[in-house]
Amino acid sequence: MSRMLGATEQAEQLRQNGNHCFQKNRFAAAIDAYTEAITLCPNVPIYWTNRALCHRKRNDWTRVEEDCRRATHLDQNSVKALDLGRGADPKGYMVEEIWEELGNAKYLEWEHESSARAWENQNLKEACVAALKEKHLVDSSKKKFKEGPKYERINSLVSLSEQIEALNLVFERASEDDTPTEVPDYLCCKITLEIFRDPVITPSGFTYERAIILNHLQKVGNFDPITREPVNTCQLVPNLAIKEAVQVYLAKHRWAYKSE
Repeated sequence: MSRMLGATEQAEQLRQNGNHCFQKNRFAAAIDAYTEAITLCPNVPIYWTNRALCHRKRNDWTRVEEDCRRATHLDQNSVKALDLGRGADPKGYMVEEIWEELGNAKYLEWEHESSARAWENQNLKEACVAALKEKHLVDSSKKKFKEGPKYERINSLVSLSEQIEALNLVFERASEDDTPTEVPDYLCCKITLEIFRDPVITPSGFTYERAIILNHLQKVGNFDPITREPVNTCQLVPNLAIKEAVQVYLAKHRWAYKSE
């Protein structure tokens, strides 16, 4: 590395070297490159998240957690670090904590964007209503010169009212995705009644939140909470279909990230 380069430039070059190694599945070499970058510029979150990704590829969950914690400490809204950390070992203590951080970051992001959308839609709605009323006044003025029957003027008022009502309906539908409602039951744990984070299914066919069912099996007994049929931790299987459905739902309704 040339001495003419400053620490920032050297660190960025090392990051690029690490990316190149990562793409070739040379994870140890990539870790070394990212570590050197961190040594030069320890306050850059992406260096930590890149190294955490390498650790995850090697199933080194302890180091994944350590690097993700460091990245989120530097940038609490680092969604990459939060998403990556959430994928850590399910038996680790960071999964629940990471979900809370991820949920808060996603919810705040939605709150900011939805407020901006609501403001823009309200301005557009008011402009449309004003335009309808102006058109109504122009049409009414023309009809006055023609001295049309009184019922025509009444029909004109009714038509304006119907147009404004239809316009309100259009904007209501446009804001549906930003309006919090009840999360569908099939996306919620039967025990906590909260949206799934890491759903697993038992042999009896019921799906539970992993942390909750594990706690039940350890502290209450080795049986399904609903059917009471015997079940062991080794029989729990990730419910990938429900997990994907939750991800699709959250992508469209980010307000659902907020924990009660």
